[in-house]
Amino acid sequence: MEKTDGIRPEKHIKKMSGTLRSDIMIFSVFFFLSFIFWYLNSLGKAIQSDIKYPVKFINVPKDRELALAPTRLNLFLQGTGFSMLRLKISGNSDPAIIDLSKVPYKSVRNNKSTDFYLITSGLVQNFNVQLKPECRITSVKPDTLFFSFKETAGE
Repeated sequence: MEKTDGIRPEKHIKKMSGTLRSDIMIFSVFFFLSFIFWYLNSLGKAIQSDIKYPVKFINVPKDRELALAPTRLNLFLQGTGFSMLRLKISGNSDPAIIDLSKVPYKSVRNNKSTDFYLITSGLVQNFNVQLKPECRITSVKPDTLFFSFKETAGE
């Protein structure tokens, strides 16, 4: 069955489906490119974010070792999107260092003399120096770190 223009309907449908498929492909490519450009643009702006960041304690007092201590802290950061992304990617390899010989930790008032606490607001300046200079830490959660020592056998 031929139409008056001389094109069979089956060929016309195949031609339209091929055109539609190529239009969808072109639209998908440009949609993906617009998403990439939008994302790169948003990374250049200043944002606030929080990340779970590993922490490491050093300079434990002699004849003691750390028995119970947090391994991660929630850091609230302010900076550009690029610096946040870089910090989130590299954050697992470089822990924040807490030097117990330089920070003022206090004993918890209970029957155990091995339990201590540390206020994290005093660590913000130290953490800002340790992290990338593009990011600035605005706060640390939890606001109090609790940790315990256990006695080691004298050598």
